[in-house]
Amino acid sequence: MASDTITIGNVEITSFSDGFLEYDLCNFFPSVPPENWQPYEDALTQEHRVRFNLASFLIRSDGRSILVDTGMGPTVPDAPEGVWGELLGNLKGRGVALEEIDTVVLTHLHRDHVGWNLSVNGGKQVATFPNARYWVSAADMEFFRRPENLAPFPTTQRCVLPLEEMGVLNLMEGEHAISSELTTMPTPGHTPGHMCIVVSSQGQRALILGDIAHNMVQLNETSWASRADIDPDLASATRRSLAEKLEREGTMVASGHLPAPGFGKLLRLEGRRYWQAS
Repeated sequence: MASDTITIGNVEITSFSDGFLEYDLCNFFPSVPPENWQPYEDALTQEHRVRFNLASFLIRSDGRSILVDTGMGPTVPDAPEGVWGELLGNLKGRGVALEEIDTVVLTHLHRDHVGWNLSVNGGKQVATFPNARYWVSAADMEFFRRPENLAPFPTTQRCVLPLEEMGVLNLMEGEHAISSELTTMPTPGHTPGHMCIVVSSQGQRALILGDIAHNMVQLNETSWASRADIDPDLASATRRSLAEKLEREGTMVASGHLPAPGFGKLLRLEGRRYWQAS
């Protein structure tokens, strides 16, 4: 069984799941003909659907506790199929107190990455992680808060804008140093400000992937865009470039949507790129 914790030099990364989402192929990958999935049956459920883990990563670096993404959250209107809302219970089960998390980094602002930003306590909305500063890319914030985007992306108003009003939201641009061992890397396309996170410690490296890929097949079929990609062409170009780099360098990857715990590397065999889970 795969371990839910890896170490990169001095950095410890633990994977926690908020649950999973599940979609019909034509629903989530509308531009990909169903027959194109035939060589990739092992990447689908028995019902020939795609299932996504909803991972958050707790990173211990420089004596700090940094949480990457906050899952789907407790309730979601007009929700897809799946089971979620498990993140806080899973943290508690591992002895992680909400108060000890001092930084929350959001790879982007889609609803399955911001759901536990806030909670309700005594009828009042509060930050779920009361001692944390929340970090998000300025480009995503600018896009998702536009008046024309508030209706199609209602989680912005529910889970993000209140953090700004509370004074705990910080914006980041370009390559932003979260700690001496963690740096954000702009990887736009899925959203305008989508970020991956580079982990570098004692000569070792890893990458928190965000939503560069929702299914392992996309790491080989990099042109296969999902319906969630805001700019499909740019998302595909970013995915192709990053997948080539990760394969070439043999970098450890932490993926939020590939099967839990989401750790692995990209390998090439007989002309095809594979995801090798760790």
